[in-house]
Amino acid sequence: MKLIRKGPPQEESPGILTPEGRELDASSFGEDYDEVFFETDGLERLGAWLSEHGEELPEFPKGERFGSPIARPSKIVCIGLNFDDHAAESGMEIPEEPVLFFKASSAFCGPNDDLVLPRGGDKTDWEVELAFVVGKRASYVEETDALDHLAGYALHNDYSERAFQLERSGQWVKGKSCDTFAPFGPFLATPEEISDVNDLKMWLKVNGETMQESNTSNLHYKIPFLLSYVSQFMTLLPGDVISTGTPPGVGLGMDPPVYLKEGDQVELGIDQLGSSTQKVVSG
Repeated sequence: MKLIRKGPPQEESPGILTPEGRELDASSFGEDYDEVFFETDGLERLGAWLSEHGEELPEFPKGERFGSPIARPSKIVCIGLNFDDHAAESGMEIPEEPVLFFKASSAFCGPNDDLVLPRGGDKTDWEVELAFVVGKRASYVEETDALDHLAGYALHNDYSERAFQLERSGQWVKGKSCDTFAPFGPFLATPEEISDVNDLKMWLKVNGETMQESNTSNLHYKIPFLLSYVSQFMTLLPGDVISTGTPPGVGLGMDPPVYLKEGDQVELGIDQLGSSTQKVVSG
């Protein structure tokens, strides 16, 4: 299945993206795609319900806004320096253990919502990333069992305000958590929708110019290991997001560095997970 949510901010309705590309309103299922949904075997229940009622569902109005494909998660956990070549462009080495940091869940937004430049920042950067969503509560999970706790995969842009992140005497979370800094989607693809999650092309363009181009095969730490690893330090709740890191081509790594400005347009995508576009506006 491919889960979508459409409608105005804070008023999104749950839906389904069909293999033919139809965007169906599943409000009549009676549940949003949130922690309770995933915790109560919502994917299985939704699949069974669609088998009976799928032909009756109306289509969303043409052009209606995409919200994030899941409701706001309890936490967004990100992995830093998880591509060998990105670490090199940053002048760093892949760490012996994954680097973890958080994005505030208030940064979560729709895939095509505007990127709002934060006040006091002048070094906002882009990062195309593969993210996955936890489908079942996970605590001290073994790597061999990790995929049993997976709900699906989605496209994520891990925006960063580098001045806040690197120059303001704090952990990375300062530069990662501004409003609109986590556009997510357009859809959540359940695992059976993806042929090989370790072989998906990734790309990002700014004003039509390709900045990032890589493949998920270049991830240093893979998804089963990451889910298991993070679960050793905190309980992962259904609906939580883990973002797996970005490939080379970020603005910080350029000589001289390049950052986003008002009026820029950022486009990004991952094979089999769709694409998204954000217009840069001032805060």
